[in-house]
Amino acid sequence: MKRREFLQRSLVGAAAFSCGWRGPAEAAAGRPRRRAVLKLSSQEGRLPGNSLREKVLKLEEWGGVGLEIGGAPADRIREIQEALKGTRVRVSALCWGSGNGDLVALDRERRAKGLAALKQALNVAGELASTGVIFVPCFHGQSDLKPEELDKILLDILPELAEHARKCRTRVLLEPLNKGETFYLNRLEQAAAICQRINHPGLGMMGDFYHMGLEEKSDREAFVTAGRWLHHVHLASRTRVLPGQDDRCFVEGFRGLQQIGYRDYCSLECGIKEGTDPEVEIPKAFRFLEQQWREAALGD
Repeated sequence: MKRREFLQRSLVGAAAFSCGWRGPAEAAAGRPRRRAVLKLSSQEGRLPGNSLREKVLKLEEWGGVGLEIGGAPADRIREIQEALKGTRVRVSALCWGSGNGDLVALDRERRAKGLAALKQALNVAGELASTGVIFVPCFHGQSDLKPEELDKILLDILPELAEHARKCRTRVLLEPLNKGETFYLNRLEQAAAICQRINHPGLGMMGDFYHMGLEEKSDREAFVTAGRWLHHVHLASRTRVLPGQDDRCFVEGFRGLQQIGYRDYCSLECGIKEGTDPEVEIPKAFRFLEQQWREAALGD
């Protein structure tokens, strides 16, 4: 099967899941099965503070309810749990990455190493009650295979990983990136097609507003195509600084999230405009995003 045909067939099912499975009244009104909520999160490294506890307290004060952790630090589980204690903040996702492209390598030993590493990350995510582990199959320079060959590998390895994730009560989250970072999985529809083919609750995907701004024709349509498989969102402006620090609009994307009844986290994954103070700018970004969410609710 050619890759275009693979994507087209899979997306027919994905569209049915994202637009269907509603009662007659809901379908007629164009409403999702559940009301979407904006749950703001931030990557740990974006937050100011001398300790993780201090960062979490600031995040909560500013209106955040999710903390995204880099990697899969098994040796920090107790520290993270203690930092969250007594707050509304929970671990949103683990930003794990590609594992050097090991999981899509042709070499059996290298692939086995990659599988073991991602399973360990899923173990950590489960202990932290995280939404999932963000997985990029490969960055540039990590694979010489063609996209259709990588499709076959993912279809081979993801069922096992998804089942492991399910047992850990978390998910593997595929992340599409722009063409400047990877030649494989650049648009949300491509990740959704793979999720649809696997069709397992331990597998999902995410979207990143920065990458979407470079690759998608419509933020709204991209999120609607992702539909039920979407379980995490990264927030960044057009120039990859804090939302509100340039002219990037989030309203249409938020309309897509509201259309599918999205209830997982939207997490800051960005820098900050040079010369500005994160203590001032992060809460300002959160207020900006809340306003954009309200504006989205006023649209069709």
